[in-house]
Amino acid sequence: MQGRFRSRSAHDSRILCDALSRPRGLRIPEGKYYLADAGYGIRIGCITPYRGVRYHLKEFGAEGPENAKELFNLRHSSLRITVERVFGILKKRFRVLDAEPFWNFQTQVDIVLACYIIHNHIMGVDPSDLLNQRLYEESEFDSIIQTLTEREERQEAREWSAKRDEIAETMWTNYMARNIR
Repeated sequence: MQGRFRSRSAHDSRILCDALSRPRGLRIPEGKYYLADAGYGIRIGCITPYRGVRYHLKEFGAEGPENAKELFNLRHSSLRITVERVFGILKKRFRVLDAEPFWNFQTQVDIVLACYIIHNHIMGVDPSDLLNQRLYEESEFDSIIQTLTEREERQEAREWSAKRDEIAETMWTNYMARNIR
């Protein structure tokens, strides 16, 4: 199965670990990171929400966040939902993206890129495209890596937790400054 996407039964975190561990695999640029759900665990290149802190937009209701961790989780959730919605829209517009792949890996990459380019072109030419509107309305959402020793993994988790804390505190400071006026 080399050169093809993995089975749909594999958890995304295992697929990401595999992609990051390959010699010519996925590389996360220095200083950049992916927003990941809690199932990924905090690690190099992945920023996850705080556990045990309100996360889903519905949990906040009309109330705003009460601290930096809640604000971070609220914004993390909002961004993740946006990304999931875009993937859902693209998979509905281009059914080939949701089909079992039978092309080699490079062709699959080219197909995904072509779909994104075509979608962005359509959005630029006719942002009020009826198909686009219907797809957006139908979208429903609730919702590198090396073999490390346990000590290195703990250190890595501490470093990325500190980075997440730093981002959360910066967000909170800016949020409070705008809302105190």
